[in-house]
Order: sequence, then structure tokens, then C-alpha cells
Amino acid sequence: MPLMLDIAFFLTSVVLISMSGVMMPGPVTTVAVAKGRESGLAGALIALGHGAVEIPLMILIYLGFAQFFSYEIVRRAIGLAGGLMLGSMGIQMFRTSNYVEEERGGLKLSSVFSGVATTGANPYFYLWWATIGSALVLNSALFGLTGFLLFALVHWSCDLFWYLFISQTVYRSRRLWSPMAHRIVYGVCSAILIVFGVWFTYSAAK
Repeated sequence: MPLMLDIAFFLTSVVLISMSGVMMPGPVTTVAVAKGRESGLAGALIALGHGAVEIPLMILIYLGFAQFFSYEIVRRAIGLAGGLMLGSMGIQMFRTSNYVEEERGGLKLSSVFSGVATTGANPYFYLWWATIGSALVLNSALFGLTGFLLFALVHWSCDLFWYLFISQTVYRSRRLWSPMAHRIVYGVCSAILIVFGVWFTYSAAK
């Protein structure tokens, strides 16, 4: 019984820490908003793309490779490549923002690939996993492989819930938006991606 209580307490802390991280505005949240106009299920597909990057990273940390992601050269390489990727996504979204009310504008990448791209392009995602995330993985390992698998499932479920909630909210309310509101939302989303792209590139280069 004490073991079950320990596991329950640990998983509760995983939910709280994970939600505090996933609810922070960032590139993945931005594409969840943009893609939510197209489909209420976009958030689930974005979470799949996010998980395609995150779950292998969890496994690497579980196997002892956390230190690799804290190296300066790795951080700079991810920041430079990621900054260019996000910048190009933002520019593409901005160029098509005038056509969103005609269902021809927005981000042309699939929701899954958008989740992969915005996750993999964020150097602070790897920094989080090299620090806070590593501590959670190590604590989950105290309960063996089952503990780690439960941790991975619970953490990813938090991602799924949040991004699906965002896309559902946007999708269900989209008919209430005027064409100008659609253009403003897409313009803001594109600007956010460009700002993140410039910031990541600058941080990697300085």
C-alpha cells in the first residue's frame, strides 16, 4: 500500500509539473491555435507529432543520455536550425493570412508535422528535459520500467489534453469570428513564430 501511495503521489506531481510546462505559450501552442481553425482534432495530431520527438527523448534520458542535451554546441545547433525553421513557418503563415476566410490560407504543413517541427525546433524544450524532465525520469525509474512507462503516458496525456482543448476551443468558436478576426489571429500566430525564430537564432549565434 505505501508503494501505491508513493506512485500516486509521484504521478500527481508529474501532472502538475507537466501542465505547468505545457500551458506555457510557445511554438507548439501557436500552431495548435492556427490549426484549430481547420479541425477540432488538430490538437490531438499535433500532440502525436510532439510525442514523436518527446518520447524517444524520454527513452534516451532513461538510458542515461540527458547530459548530451545540455552541451553548448548541441544547444547552439538546435537553436540555429530551429530558429530558421520557425521563422520560415511564420513567414509562410503570414503570406497566406489574407486568405484564411476562404479556407486557403494558414499553415500548409500537416498538423502532425507541425507538432514535430515546432517541438524539435525549440532548444528550450531540450533544456527543460535536460533539467526538470531528467529529474522526473530519474524519479520514475525508482519504480522500475513500469514506473517510467506510467510517467511517459501521464506526461504525454497532459500534452494531448491541452493541445486538444485549444484546437477544440478554436474550432467550435471559429464561426463567430469575422474575416478580420481570422486575419488578426493568423497574423499574431505568424508573428509569434517569427519572433521565436529570431530569438532562437540570435541566442544560438551570440
